[in-house]
Amino acid sequence: MSLTSSTPDAGLRPLADRSVALVHEWFGATGGSEQVFLSMAEVVPHADRFVLWKDDDATVQQEIHESWLARTPLRRSKALALPLMPLTWRTLTRKKYDVVISSSHAFAHTVKIGDPDQTRHLSYVHSPARYVWSPELDRRGANATLAPMRAVLQAGDRRLSRHVHSYAANSLEVQARIRRYWGREARVINPPVEVDYFGTAPPRVRNQDRRYLLGVGRWIPYKNFDLMIEIAAAARLPLVIAGGGPEEENLRRLAARVDVPVEFEYRPSQDRLRELYWGAIALLYPALEDFGMIPVEAQSCGTPVVGWARGGLLETVVEGETGFLLDATDPAAYVAPIRRAAQLSVPATMTNAQRFTPQTFQENIAAWLADEA
Repeated sequence: MSLTSSTPDAGLRPLADRSVALVHEWFGATGGSEQVFLSMAEVVPHADRFVLWKDDDATVQQEIHESWLARTPLRRSKALALPLMPLTWRTLTRKKYDVVISSSHAFAHTVKIGDPDQTRHLSYVHSPARYVWSPELDRRGANATLAPMRAVLQAGDRRLSRHVHSYAANSLEVQARIRRYWGREARVINPPVEVDYFGTAPPRVRNQDRRYLLGVGRWIPYKNFDLMIEIAAAARLPLVIAGGGPEEENLRRLAARVDVPVEFEYRPSQDRLRELYWGAIALLYPALEDFGMIPVEAQSCGTPVVGWARGGLLETVVEGETGFLLDATDPAAYVAPIRRAAQLSVPATMTNAQRFTPQTFQENIAAWLADEA
């Protein structure tokens, strides 16, 4: 998915008279961080854009410069490439810039271009690298390759980011991690979500019956799609799982064991995803997310969220009005909230999502740049 392209008005064009570099980690196909990067690029359209590499299935119209890692086999293994990322960000380009803006969920915030005494560096953080700082939040961080070097990477992460002048965090959750891990303060700027696109579906989509539970996202362990299958079985309701990822075979095996229909939608188009949101009784989201764009997309379609009372959901879901949040992993505990969610106000749920528009994001980014750059 990509954000709808727009041209910022004159009030959203900071740094027009200064040279700017905008850097991001690797550029994937459909990630939320990529949406943030592209929306930031609209605020500073004259900025040169850099990434470690673009994934093979990533399509983007804007010119983006790749690092030397893109020419190596390491582009196919983020875990193996991780120790080299800080070095790569220090050898990205010889060109100097007045302002460097990083979009970071690993080591992009350590980028150093030019003289730090002359260059302002602002970093928008999706999360301090989960692999390095909080592997308990993401089982992929338990990779044996990373374990011996985690302490080294943590020390390097702190040391190599001292030159950052200002941080922005995508949520209160990430703001707290930045304070805990790096000892720095951050301004909270929630990511942009295409709420108007999802909320203005055609009548045939908006008027369909809501008849199933829905899970959306990458099919990876920490998203807990296995728990969603168990919740659907406990609630005796059909489940649709939309997305794609390495857990597909395992999830299909689990789905075959329950006595409710489980349908898999592999990498649905944006139009199809909107249709799925509008047909759902509730979005299941029993996972800890840094922010979580998907629950906001669902709410923009009037679809309530039933998930964990942790992380970004605490900021995006209004308890008892646009969804229900639980601190539970017992599938049976979700049955009653799902029944209650079906009775929540569709208009109120849609209105809540309007807090997270691309325009609001860009206005907040522009204000941050004006204050700090």
